[in-house]
Amino acid sequence: MSATAGQAQGERGLAERLGLKPGQVVQEIGWDEDSDDELRESIENLTGNELLDEDSYDVVDVVLLWWRDGDGDLFDALTNAMRALADGGQIWLLTPKAGREGHVEPSDIGEDATTAGLSQTSSISAAPDWSGTRLVPPKGRR
Repeated sequence: MSATAGQAQGERGLAERLGLKPGQVVQEIGWDEDSDDELRESIENLTGNELLDEDSYDVVDVVLLWWRDGDGDLFDALTNAMRALADGGQIWLLTPKAGREGHVEPSDIGEDATTAGLSQTSSISAAPDWSGTRLVPPKGRR
């Protein structure tokens, strides 16, 4: 396997860890200079779609929410993120890993997610500096 093919497979693996599939529409909220570009590119490569920005009004399959301690009210951000989700959609909450600037305590995520009506289904290492928490709304919420 060539280095390029291996690199492409590795990049694709980042998005696949999030359970994303070709053709899905992903909205990105909370991007900043510290966001992981390799993860962002892998999502675009796997889905075949550019990431929609936070001002988009399209219905989406996945919301990628970059969140840091100090960004504001997580409950409000999660509630707003749910508005764009298609039935069966999911939110990937990406927060800095423990020990990194902006780290968000898992207990805070759990509390705000539950209050927003979301269920936490899994947590992963999404990128070198970022943890991912998969949040889903209840079935038949609309």
